[in-house]
Amino acid sequence: MPSLELKRTYYSVAPPLNNIVLFIVRVVSVVLALSSSTAIAAPTTDLWSYWATHDSTSPATVDHQSWQQLLDRHVVRNADGINRVRYQSFTASDTSQLNAYIDHLAAITPTALSREQQLPYWINLYNALTVRVVLQHPTKDSIRDMKSRLFSLGPWNDELLTIENQAVTLNDIEHRILRPIWQDLRLHYVLNCASLGCPNLSTTAYTANNTPRQLHDAEEIFLRHARAIHFTDAGKLKLSSLFDWYQTDFGADTAAVLRYLASQRADLADQLINYRGSIDYHYDWSLNRQQGVRD
Repeated sequence: MPSLELKRTYYSVAPPLNNIVLFIVRVVSVVLALSSSTAIAAPTTDLWSYWATHDSTSPATVDHQSWQQLLDRHVVRNADGINRVRYQSFTASDTSQLNAYIDHLAAITPTALSREQQLPYWINLYNALTVRVVLQHPTKDSIRDMKSRLFSLGPWNDELLTIENQAVTLNDIEHRILRPIWQDLRLHYVLNCASLGCPNLSTTAYTANNTPRQLHDAEEIFLRHARAIHFTDAGKLKLSSLFDWYQTDFGADTAAVLRYLASQRADLADQLINYRGSIDYHYDWSLNRQQGVRD
């Protein structure tokens, strides 16, 4: 009799447990499918009004020399046109310097700065935080696997630091501060997501003096690389997924995006403007790691 009772108990409990397990498996499968796809729904601009404040008369400047030193030591230009980072060569001293730089920026009151100082402040902070995220996940091969929550698709919504008593994420910096306040499409070319498909991490820290030129150069460099625009031998157009995820930043529709690209690539202008086929959007999420310390 005990065995029969136990048997009845087993069958009464098993179906609900099986349903729960099946549900979990399905959820995990969906998340994995989404994370392996380049068809990611990018955040739209959503102004965080707190950060719209600035002081046009402020004489204050921000020192980015410490970040420049780290870029000099660890960012490598490669023959394929992609800048890579020697993450594995960061010493304990380098990591301390990076943390001190980020702490330095976090201690500043950016709302009291001029717009000319704010722009490089946020760009450099975004890129420095991204490097720190990678250093905190040394065994990961893609930033999308560097996350604090099981079902998130990367670190972009993680609260990484506090500025003026406000918890700030990477998505906040990009989509709630930089994009809505400056409304400059070239920002997509200067924010680095530690991936091969992303525009390069600049070897030069952004400053109030050099940011206008760096924005211009970053646009030109990325748009002349095959990971941005490429026609196959069969005439198929391949574009970076940036132009799909953020289409409205580059043009009202696909035709407008192609006109923008044609304006930047005189050598491909006729092909781009007259293209009528489907577009293959692509993005390489592999980590932008320099494989050899001495490479």
